[in-house]
Amino acid sequence: MLLFLSVPQPRPPGARTRAGAARVARWRRLRLQQLRRLRGLLRGLRGRPGIGSRRRGRMALCGQAAGAASLPSELIVHIFSFLSASDRLRASASCSHWRECLFYPALWPQLRICLRVSPAEQPRLEFLMRKCGWFVRELRVEFAAENYLSGGGGPGDGGSADAGTGGEEVEALQLSTRWLEVLRTYLELVLCVLVSIRNNRIQQLFEEILSNSRQLKWLSCGFMLEIVTPTSLSSLSNSIANTMEHLSLLDNNISGNSTLITATELERFVNLRSLALDFCDFTAEMARVLTDNNHVPLQRLSLLVHNVSVMHKSLDNMPNDEHWKALSRKSTSLRVYIMAFDIKSEDMLKILKPSIPLERIHFDSYITCVSGAIVDLISRQYDKFLTHFILMNDVIDTSGFPDLSDNRNEDPLVLLAWRCTKLSLLAIHGYTVWAHNLIAIARLRGSDLKVLEVTEESIDFDQGELADQDVDPVHNLIEQVSLGLGQPWHAVMDIESLSVFTEPNRHFYREMQSFSEDI
Repeated sequence: MLLFLSVPQPRPPGARTRAGAARVARWRRLRLQQLRRLRGLLRGLRGRPGIGSRRRGRMALCGQAAGAASLPSELIVHIFSFLSASDRLRASASCSHWRECLFYPALWPQLRICLRVSPAEQPRLEFLMRKCGWFVRELRVEFAAENYLSGGGGPGDGGSADAGTGGEEVEALQLSTRWLEVLRTYLELVLCVLVSIRNNRIQQLFEEILSNSRQLKWLSCGFMLEIVTPTSLSSLSNSIANTMEHLSLLDNNISGNSTLITATELERFVNLRSLALDFCDFTAEMARVLTDNNHVPLQRLSLLVHNVSVMHKSLDNMPNDEHWKALSRKSTSLRVYIMAFDIKSEDMLKILKPSIPLERIHFDSYITCVSGAIVDLISRQYDKFLTHFILMNDVIDTSGFPDLSDNRNEDPLVLLAWRCTKLSLLAIHGYTVWAHNLIAIARLRGSDLKVLEVTEESIDFDQGELADQDVDPVHNLIEQVSLGLGQPWHAVMDIESLSVFTEPNRHFYREMQSFSEDI
């Protein structure tokens, strides 16, 4: 059964002019040819041999009666381009023709693999290599942390396993020659992201990846627990260092004064557009290198400030305000993302230079709380850039949340919402947020504040609000904040549901990745 839809026909171009008569004739001939082709295609679909009346009345995704198997490959690929990876795989199960179209190069510009170092991974890796390894231009390799043994001792013991380790687990850790060869084949690709490697036995594999890569543009190593060493980058050739566009070296387990990269080593990365480092490793000399004429303008800079690093390394070598001004002049689009773990207020006052183009800041405290003076300083210095502000204090005693508005005429969080006109994300846990201040924040930023996450235990009410028997304070808060934001809102009831509060390391790493990709 054929169904034709009648739609208004457009007037041919130039139909009312004598000079356009020839164009009208050509246009009509073209339309007639198109209709004839369409009729021929439909006639062919209806008249395919070997199709009985019973099958002709049945609709199927890839049945001959429906004609899906006879669709041109270009059309199938176009359909696949609108589907997610999982939906493409499901649709490709319809028939062999659709499965062949699944591996069209344009559909797979990048590939993300989560590897468990085990012989069971070999068939999967070989299949991907055989089907799409020759055209995938971006690769993300993630090593699943839960599948690695913790080893027999602490850092520096060589990662040797316990004597009682089972035979299967030991076998899983043996990187076969064939498996390594398949992985090396991928090293021609562009993007390599290594996450959560927890065993020193993988250090050899990591250095082999660096030494064998030929077109690496993206290298991201986050919290890899001493897998990355100060000599790891020496495995990269100068030609690869010249092509690198993103470099992330975050490992807060480097002891003493060791750094993962020096200013001299950074000079090789002339095309670097995005950089993520420990703040104590980002020195004034590095800032000078990045402002050199030989380097392309840096656009994204993510810095991790950890109390362990501050204890073992000095802040005396960090960039001063003049260095930040030079970086901003070099690249007007430079934006900075800072995450601070348990940093004292006096240290934060040294770190937060006025000329930093700070776009995102994340405070995570277990011992040292952020003061209202720091929040006020951030709102005054970075009002033109700040879009993300996360404030977390993980304390056990929920009855003693610090109040940032103590001894102040205005709440610092309200002033932050008022001054920072680009603020789009605000997340708070472990600090007292008064209900009337939360309503004021929602009204000040309105629909521009896309995300407002405040845990239920952080919200407090004035005695006057609680004494009013005619109004439910909780219902009123939800209603007023929702009206201010222009969207439904509620407090976070289960803190475990948000990684920003429960897994700050992982959240920072993921956000840093998207922050760097957004260039």
